[in-house]
Amino acid sequence: MPHLKNGSFPWNPSLKPKADALQDALAAYSDSQINAALDAEAYVRGLDFIRGVQAYHQHPYQRALPPAPTVWQEGGSRLLDYGGPKDGPVVLAIPSLVNKSYILDLTEKRSLMRTLSQKGVRSYLMDWGDVGPSERAMGLEDYIHGRLNRCVDHLIKETSRPVCLIGYCMGGVLATGLAALEPDKINGLALLATPWDFHAGEAGYHRFIQASQAPLQQTIDNFNELPVDVLQSLFAAIDPYSILSKFEDFSRLDPASAEAQQFVAMEDWLNDGVPLSAPVAKECLFDWYIHNKPHHLGWDMDGHVIDPRDITCPTVLFIPEKDRIVPRDSARALGCALANAEIKHVKAGHIGMVTGKSAKKCLYDPLSKWLISQNF
Repeated sequence: MPHLKNGSFPWNPSLKPKADALQDALAAYSDSQINAALDAEAYVRGLDFIRGVQAYHQHPYQRALPPAPTVWQEGGSRLLDYGGPKDGPVVLAIPSLVNKSYILDLTEKRSLMRTLSQKGVRSYLMDWGDVGPSERAMGLEDYIHGRLNRCVDHLIKETSRPVCLIGYCMGGVLATGLAALEPDKINGLALLATPWDFHAGEAGYHRFIQASQAPLQQTIDNFNELPVDVLQSLFAAIDPYSILSKFEDFSRLDPASAEAQQFVAMEDWLNDGVPLSAPVAKECLFDWYIHNKPHHLGWDMDGHVIDPRDITCPTVLFIPEKDRIVPRDSARALGCALANAEIKHVKAGHIGMVTGKSAKKCLYDPLSKWLISQNF
């Protein structure tokens, strides 16, 4: 309040006209009146938040999509076959390691995988699974040049054709790594909300992680993994107030509405996280976010520097304009480094791009058309 009164509150410059009007309006009220109004508003919002959380826990929705068949498995990881015409382009979708793969197959109407197969694409999904005994000591090279590479080998053997990779978020970084290491096996690359320059953007996540390096290092060493709760806390720190507002909004929805069911489906997925193995956690948090090794060409596997300029296959990047997890400039940096890349900006957020109301229009349809047009 004192900062607001004396005009030193740090407003975003674009909000200055509204801030000035607000300051003029507040001048008509005493501090005690304003404080009482704020207390009342905070109380009402708090009740809405609690009601929203209770409504979420009591909602009857359960994910009931028929599972796609498993056609290859190694450790806890599975290759899921979503079908499609045998003469269609062979596509392998790669999700992040920190969340379950069904974000790409969330509901019947919000499923990238099922849409691709219906559009004429031979569609497969890598389901990384949990971190079990066989994954606990695995690093990024083990996942990319090991497990993912062997999965691609299986697909090539089964289909007698190279594979196009679709990478979502962290999965896009993994896909980029494999495409640079094994160019003869990969004939196309589609990257969705994929980070590359981890110091780009105004949010400064790298500074936050750098400041937290010591406790993060200790946590990883103590648990021999980065636990789900810690990962959830890191994501929540990006925009903590959004957690309050989304449950406030949910408290006002009709539980039987499609919008309410979509919210529960998304929230179930968000709360169904996966820990990171200790080696992967250290590489991602420290090598990527603190040292920015991918962008500075300091990331290597099997003695090979991962340089996007080595990737010459057709590539398309879908970059969400409202992404609060992967800043647009971080994703653009990868598009600028690739030799043969198209960049498509999407009016959506990081998760909304693949599961939101406009997902079919802004991602499913244009991605399908791009894959078909390349004649893979």
